[in-house]
Amino acid sequence: MTTTQERLTDEQDTAAAVADFWFDPLCPWAWMTSRWIREVEKVRDISVRWHIMSLAVLNEDKDIDAGYRAFLEHAWGPARVVNAARELHGDDVVGPLYTALGTRIHPGARKDYDAVIAEALAEVGLPADLARYADSDELDTSLRASHDAGISQVGEEVGTPIVAFNGTAFFGPVITPAPKGEEAGRLWDGCVLVAEFPGFYEIKRTRTQGPIFD
Repeated sequence: MTTTQERLTDEQDTAAAVADFWFDPLCPWAWMTSRWIREVEKVRDISVRWHIMSLAVLNEDKDIDAGYRAFLEHAWGPARVVNAARELHGDDVVGPLYTALGTRIHPGARKDYDAVIAEALAEVGLPADLARYADSDELDTSLRASHDAGISQVGEEVGTPIVAFNGTAFFGPVITPAPKGEEAGRLWDGCVLVAEFPGFYEIKRTRTQGPIFD
């Protein structure tokens, strides 16, 4: 006869794993990692929950060079629009809107962000007037709250992406190109494995190439 504890254990073992994913739409490395985790969804039983964070918020009090500061000024708009879409239309729109934005910004190499936002909203069937939030701080409190929910799990010295594997969060993985098929699944398995060890913090090496978009 199966005990209650055995039944609960079995349910936990068969339940879909959860990945919480924090991204800034302008970060190319977050984009690479997001395409990997979309591949993982095809080969592993996982559920991805998408969350917005902000490179502009992360770096607003830091001493950074003028060129990167100018880049961050552009980062406000897409992040604010994703946050507004989440606030007004629910969590389910975040992933599709990110894909629509990111496809244009990263492999598409688009920098006309107003047009990108308008096209992305139309693609996923969201109201065009959400674009007005790109230049508004009206919902910045909730944007910062979402950002803080991710960064508080990993520390201020990292960036985007942040991925929580069943509740244990890391910066990364930082990868290029994004693995496909079972290769993507094997990388997921490895991330889950190290996340199970409470004292594991990082593995790192110097990047020798930029993002490879396909």
